[in-house]
Amino acid sequence: MTSTTPSIQFFSGIYEELSNVSLRRGKTSGKRIVAMTFNTLQALEGFNSFTKPSLNSMLLTDEEGEINVTPSSTKFIFGGDEGDELQRVECQFEVEKDDHWERVMRFLHRYAEANGMEYQG
Repeated sequence: MTSTTPSIQFFSGIYEELSNVSLRRGKTSGKRIVAMTFNTLQALEGFNSFTKPSLNSMLLTDEEGEINVTPSSTKFIFGGDEGDELQRVECQFEVEKDDHWERVMRFLHRYAEANGMEYQG
């Protein structure tokens, strides 16, 4: 297998930088939830979301291949003096199967290592 730098894309060819990630479990469903936070979105910076074809999902890529996930929720948080500055984007997706969870965790570990992120309990 060739070494591939772990990446995240909402739109094909536009690479996003993950700012934070937290792992949760649904209170009623018990499903595992991955919550990703992006302080900026490259896709929005140049209005690329209107000119590039959407993947209709989030694409996580690493040396094992690609993981296509469909976010269960995406929140755009605005602030600033006028309330129109994008502060961050919060994106969540659920993972039900154990083998899918293990694969997502391997991706997250590789992404963290490649981008200087650390686990905080």
